[in-house]
Amino acid sequence: MARRSSPEVNAGSMADIAFLLLIFFLVTTTIETDKGISRKLPPWQPEDVEPPTLKMRNVFEVVVNSNNDLLVEDEEMELKDLRQAAVAFLDNGGGTGSEACSFCQGSADPDLSVNPKKAVISLVNNRGTEYGTYIAVQNELVAAYNELRNREAKRLYGSTFVELETEYNDPKTGEGRKESLKEKIETIKDMIPQKLSEAEPK
Repeated sequence: MARRSSPEVNAGSMADIAFLLLIFFLVTTTIETDKGISRKLPPWQPEDVEPPTLKMRNVFEVVVNSNNDLLVEDEEMELKDLRQAAVAFLDNGGGTGSEACSFCQGSADPDLSVNPKKAVISLVNNRGTEYGTYIAVQNELVAAYNELRNREAKRLYGSTFVELETEYNDPKTGEGRKESLKEKIETIKDMIPQKLSEAEPK
């Protein structure tokens, strides 16, 4: 009697199925990426170059302790008041002569900054500071810069600083228009540079 052979598995079909599954998982799988806070680092300075001397009136000290309490210029402050306090410091316009600010609208307080170009905001966090508090403080300080930049961009160009940046980053914006926008954006950044200094957490 002839011996019957066992049925064979169609390897070609199995390979097709495996290939389709591979494509499916490649297309549908998402890879999580860590996101940080956007910051422009200062240019590298040679070690033999001494840092510029800062007048204390030009430094706005913000400290967040381990209990998430906010100390601004050694006084307790609520987070909701931080933005306005930072604006008042940056926009003070207390300088005279070469340090005068032609566009500042502040009270010219002798204890606050001479002009936005000289003003530095110093932020110090504690290692016990909650991440949410750290981000919230960062947001308020950056918002203070953006508030002043928006005001001056609106005065000079009829559009806010945020609107100028949004149009500049739009892929549909033509190259000629981009050059014009870039010049306006750089002008505003030069008028109100974002000098936000972060010390090592304590």
